[in-house]
Amino acid sequence: MNENQKAAYIQAMAIEAMIRAMGMQAENDQRKHLGQSMAYTEDNFLKLIEDAGIHHNGVMRMFRD
Repeated sequence: MNENQKAAYIQAMAIEAMIRAMGMQAENDQRKHLGQSMAYTEDNFLKLIEDAGIHHNGVMRMFRD
C-alpha cells in the first residue's frame, strides 16, 4: 500500500469505529431513558479503538511498514 492508500484505510477504519460507537451510545441512551444499566462501558469504547487499530501505535505502525 502506498501512503495515500494507508491514509484512506485508516480513515475508513476510524469512520467504521465512529459508526459503531454511535450505535453503542444510542443503546446506552435508550437504556438510560428506561432506567436500565448501561450496555457499554468505557472499556468497550476503548476496545473498539484497539480492535480497529486506530490507536496511536496502530497508526504509527501502519506508516512505518
